[in-house]
Amino acid sequence: MTMLVSPLIGEVNASAAGPANDGIAGLRRAPGIELPFASQILRFNRRHKDFVFAAARNYGDVFHMKGTVAGGATITCHPDHVKSLFTAKPELVPTITTESALAPVVGPHSVLTTNGARHMAQRKMLLPPFHGKSIANYSAVIEEATERELARWRMGETLDLSLAMQRLTLDVILAGVFGVGDDPSRKEKVLTQAVTWLMQASTTPLAQLAEVMHIGRTEAFGGMAWALKAFDKTVYDVIEERRQQMADGEERLDVLSLLLATTDDTGAPLSDHELRDELVSLLLAGHETTANTVAWAFERLTRSPRAYADFRDAVRGDDADEAAAMTERVINETMRSRPVIPMVGRRPTVDWQLGEFGVPAGTAIAMSILLVHHREDLYPRAAEFLPERWEGHKPGTYTWLPFGGGTRRCLGAALAMAELRVAIPAIAKRFDLMPDRPEAEAPLHRNVTMIPQRGGRVVVVGKAG
Repeated sequence: MTMLVSPLIGEVNASAAGPANDGIAGLRRAPGIELPFASQILRFNRRHKDFVFAAARNYGDVFHMKGTVAGGATITCHPDHVKSLFTAKPELVPTITTESALAPVVGPHSVLTTNGARHMAQRKMLLPPFHGKSIANYSAVIEEATERELARWRMGETLDLSLAMQRLTLDVILAGVFGVGDDPSRKEKVLTQAVTWLMQASTTPLAQLAEVMHIGRTEAFGGMAWALKAFDKTVYDVIEERRQQMADGEERLDVLSLLLATTDDTGAPLSDHELRDELVSLLLAGHETTANTVAWAFERLTRSPRAYADFRDAVRGDDADEAAAMTERVINETMRSRPVIPMVGRRPTVDWQLGEFGVPAGTAIAMSILLVHHREDLYPRAAEFLPERWEGHKPGTYTWLPFGGGTRRCLGAALAMAELRVAIPAIAKRFDLMPDRPEAEAPLHRNVTMIPQRGGRVVVVGKAG
């Protein structure tokens, strides 16, 4: 079989990177994209994939763009540069999520938007419910949610996979974060409806315009503020209901109950605002990204007939080990070719070196996950969807980045992988799908995510068994 992953990962075009202890006076500044300020912002947000691919062709591994965050951002796609930022001391490389359009939504107390000691304390507090035995406890919830969703599907139906999978992943995240079970309370039902409405509304052109207008802001205004106020009421109602249940002696193992029992260094409980920010972050980030990964998987598979046929044969066969291995390859390749989070960023507090370029302290550095995943020296024939490239290979720490990395690696990565390992093979085992149009779906940049423009739309053309 042709080697499709370079055996020289980490050695290809080795590039010095890290804190520039001797200063950056002798280093060049990254070349800037030669487009007007407004044009760069609009293209970055509306045609993200085309924008960064064109910039990489024109300027190479490192370039600077205006907008999106204060002072613009130097963007890199070199694995050595990624490693330097992911392995640096956290205090040297605070996140720029605090400056993104996501910040007004998740709030200032979220694990996504805090830095330093507070962030590390939040990770320590939130890690147990999303790892080890806790993930095993979610298995039944994932399988039941998958079965409920697939039971809805009918022959000849055209499906928006993104929306369909959001129903599934929302069930899972509501169970894990809020403890919503088979018999939800009225307030829990209202919360479920509110999340569904908010996610659907976020795909509208008006919502996308609002995202651009909120870049650099820490608080929502206008229509976004109104929508969040209504949504937040449902969250606060569930918090109050759960607080009363716990006061009455009811024991729960979900994240909300864990947070309600948590105190800070002074012994004070988390405020409702702090609780809200943590819960909303986990709720929104914890189900939309996974749902869109499933949508991308079948958007890619249905336009890659040989890969799709091989995958269906494996999951419908009698060899469970081969089915699991093939599923893993499909997941890895989907997240390589269409990472739902296409870029992550840091704002180093010291001068930083990126190969031949110097970046002054305080300048944002963004790592383009999408560009790293499409480097030909790492992934030959990178534009093609080839699950077989992962046969005998495991994803590299600094070359496969769908969950970010370092001390800010996605908390929910293990839960997301558990959901993908159930949902993707279950769909392929039960149904035959085809794209509703032959042309590939363009990526749509929504807030910090990259999703299928039309939701990963497919037609159910067959049913196994």
